[in-house]
Amino acid sequence: MSGWRKRQILEELMKSRHPAIRELLLASEDGLTVKEIAEHFACNPATIYNCMNLICGVYIDRWAGPNRGQYSAVYACVKTPENAPHPTENDLPVSIWRNNGTGRSV
Repeated sequence: MSGWRKRQILEELMKSRHPAIRELLLASEDGLTVKEIAEHFACNPATIYNCMNLICGVYIDRWAGPNRGQYSAVYACVKTPENAPHPTENDLPVSIWRNNGTGRSV
């Protein structure tokens, strides 16, 4: 396998699912559980669960169940308005792990 093909496969594997999950939730009228989202993308539910807090506009709409004594969170998504303010680089907290634009740690 050529280096170009390996790089192409790696980029496909490393691609963020956040936009796709967000679009799936926006298209769903009733919301989806982590298990339903994972089945749609054919991936591990733990992967979906870990990224749900990072996707803008996603919230827990309600709890479904109980299935075997466990409740499942049903996630929904709101559409972000076009004129909503977005954070800039200056709004982010400065720490020892992020440089301040000088190329060196603060």
